Amino acid sequence: MAAGGRPAEPEVIWARPQRAGRGPRPAHSRDSIAAEAVRIADAEGIEAVSMRRVAAGIGAGTMSLYNYVPRKEDLYELMVDAAGAEYDLTPPTGDWRADLLALARQTRTLMHRHPWLPRLLSPVYGFSPHALRYLEHSLACLEPLEVSGGEKLELVAAINGTVATFVAGELATAERARSLPWSEAAEQGVRTSWLGSRLATGEYPRLAAALTAGDPVPGAGLDMAAVFDRAVSRLLGAWGG
Repeated sequence: MAAGGRPAEPEVIWARPQRAGRGPRPAHSRDSIAAEAVRIADAEGIEAVSMRRVAAGIGAGTMSLYNYVPRKEDLYELMVDAAGAEYDLTPPTGDWRADLLALARQTRTLMHRHPWLPRLLSPVYGFSPHALRYLEHSLACLEPLEVSGGEKLELVAAINGTVATFVAGELATAERARSLPWSEAAEQGVRTSWLGSRLATGEYPRLAAALTAGDPVPGAGLDMAAVFDRAVSRLLGAWGG
């Protein structure tokens, strides 16, 4: 063990005792540490999360926090696992596509609740306690699908990647809208007018036909929940015939 409680070799945070070293019963828990880190990230962004801020939030010294969480990466892993505890993993219905779409909707909601979450998703964090619970549930949903276990895990990963990419785009769009010195509607109006002038030249007949087929122009009044459902459903439709 290196100075400050940091490990000298790689280790899994979940394999460690709640607090390294001997002494009295730990004054803090991983749950309380993770909850404080999540609170800070939700309010101020992931950049605001530091060992010092978390330690101050739970009433501990920064160096003593390393006895519970050796590295900042471990803190991130605790945060991702804490978010995973918020899933409602009700028993599968037997319709695996509907079950996975419902799960994907939950993931989207979770990522909007915790906007820092897409940035921290990593296969390294895929085997925390609540992640294992999520994967086991996903495989239970996929029982009717007659493909190998590896392909089922590949499908789950593909869905999660799609959700993360979709939400990252939503969050970036919302952040840009907040930074504009004018209303989002005014911005969209100017851009739509310019696009219309380009389409009127006749240089883009296929695009003009696609955008005048009765569907909203991208970014202008789209039902993003419906777009999300279509994106995930198309992915699910590629599996199992």
